[in-house]
Order: sequence, then structure tokens, then C-alpha cells
Amino acid sequence: MMKTTISRAERTKQMIVEQAAALFNRQGYAGTSIDDIMRATGLSKGGLYTHFKNKEEIALAAFEHAVQRVTQRVRERTQAVQHPLDKLRAAVDFYREHIFTPPVEGGCPIQNTSIEADDNNPALRERVQAAMDYWKHGISHILRKGMEQGSVRPDVSVEVFAVRFIGTLEGGILLARMYQNVHYFDVMATQLAEMIDELEIKMI
Repeated sequence: MMKTTISRAERTKQMIVEQAAALFNRQGYAGTSIDDIMRATGLSKGGLYTHFKNKEEIALAAFEHAVQRVTQRVRERTQAVQHPLDKLRAAVDFYREHIFTPPVEGGCPIQNTSIEADDNNPALRERVQAAMDYWKHGISHILRKGMEQGSVRPDVSVEVFAVRFIGTLEGGILLARMYQNVHYFDVMATQLAEMIDELEIKMI
């Protein structure tokens, strides 16, 4: 088996993305300057622009990296269980455990970036929408699998449930981080648990 060799340029570019991801996620797009990225990476402005055209291009790559990192961590948790609804429960548990120790410093990248993803930055907004669509698709896929297996009610609108699930989860994260108290997430987690329980076909 051939070993993949990563070039120095690729390693540098990846380092920029990783450092910038934490900055943008913590400080926001407007609150993060090129000087901030230079300090975090130890590179000059010319060193940054060797790999990226501008700040927006760095921000887009950083957002993609942040979302992929969170997604991979959640996937590792959900793949450890078999029942479709247990996968949703596992996702809720994951986010509760990592409210104050998220995979990317600063919290949920979709939530944080969506605040600035407005008409002034259409490219960033499109990336946030794509990430949200991917999340909704993943939940819908889990539910459809459950329907095929006979463990999830067939009359459920998977798209509507996915929106409700994400909205409730993100609301819990927002409140808990705002108050610095996990109790606020637990309130929403109770509602999520009830929503998930309502999907299950009860065996007689």
C-alpha cells in the first residue's frame, strides 16, 4: 500500500485553515482580521496570500473545516449505535457533553457563522445553507432507514422533523452558552427526547 505524502505547501495551508477556523468561530468574520490570522499562524501577509486570495477565501475554507470536524465527531458517536432513533439520542448526548468543550473552539460553527451569513457575504451564507441542508439530509436519511426497518412511524414528515430537531437543539446550545449553564440545554433536550419517542413504533 502506497503512503500518501503531503507537501510542505499543503501542510502550511492546512495549518492556516485549522488556526483560522478557531478564530472565525470564536470572533466571527467581521471580528477576525488578517492580522489576527497572521499572529495565529506565524505567517506574513504574503505567506497567507500564497495559499489564499483573500480573507473571505480563508473564511470559507475554515468554515468547511470546522463543520467537517464536528460532523466527524458526531458520526463517530452515532455509528456506535444501531437503532435509528438511538442515533438521534446519541447526537443529543454528544452536543450536551460538548457545549463548553466543542470540537472547534467557540461552539457550533453553523450557529456562529449564520449570524454573519447575510446579504453582505453571499458566499458564506451559501456554505452555511449547504451545511444545514447536509445536516437535515442526514437526519431524514436516518428516519427513512427506520421506516424501512419498521421502527419509525411511516406517517412522519422527515423533513419537518429534521427542521424541528435542529432548531430545538441549536436553541438549547445557544441558551446554555449564553447563560453558561447546561440546565438550559437540558430543558430543550427533554423536548427532543419526547419528539424522538413520538417517532417510535410501539411493539404490542
